[in-house]
Amino acid sequence: MPAGSPAPDDATLTEDGLAPDCCGRVLLIACGALAREILDIRARNGWTHLDLTCLPAILHNHPDRIADTVRAAVEKHRQDYDRICVVYADCGTGGALHTTCDALGVEMVAGPHCYAFFDGLDRFAARDEIDAFYLTDFLVRQFDAFVWKPLGLDRHPALRDMYFGNYRRLVYLAQTEDPALTEKAQAQANRLGLAFERRSTGYGDLSGTLEGWATRA
Repeated sequence: MPAGSPAPDDATLTEDGLAPDCCGRVLLIACGALAREILDIRARNGWTHLDLTCLPAILHNHPDRIADTVRAAVEKHRQDYDRICVVYADCGTGGALHTTCDALGVEMVAGPHCYAFFDGLDRFAARDEIDAFYLTDFLVRQFDAFVWKPLGLDRHPALRDMYFGNYRRLVYLAQTEDPALTEKAQAQANRLGLAFERRSTGYGDLSGTLEGWATRA
């Protein structure tokens, strides 16, 4: 996707992802849930040599499919770019994505998932929060599509305590200062019966990772 282009709507990023326009030298293959953040970081820095394509964000709910889908995307686009980088962390693949990226000779984002790299890997690891359920800006906006409906809570709300009984709080890792999103995240915590905490993370370690790739291009 060329620099200066706006991100598609969240529903499109969830189900379809984002196709590249082959205008840069380096392709970023990313999760659709990160599209807005990546496009903003790229625009702020004028990194017009970076192109972006996103896989459907709903893969977040099917981590067993991520490694093979990334492999297919790399193989599809490799001949069109000097270099490809994968903007996914492990994301529940149990190391399969790391193995795939190593075999393909492409770099990926360090860490277990986007919550960790938004919060900062060292800081997130030190917290050791086994009782926290996390949301990002994107997941707050797409809460029903990623949490409420897939878990069947729209049809069987009594299942809530079975799914979330071991959680104590919902932690909203906020990439932006948006009071409306904060209010929505608070409402979602209430729906899940969890205490609410908001942390302003900005883009965390994602900015530094993209800078490293951009400056080596």
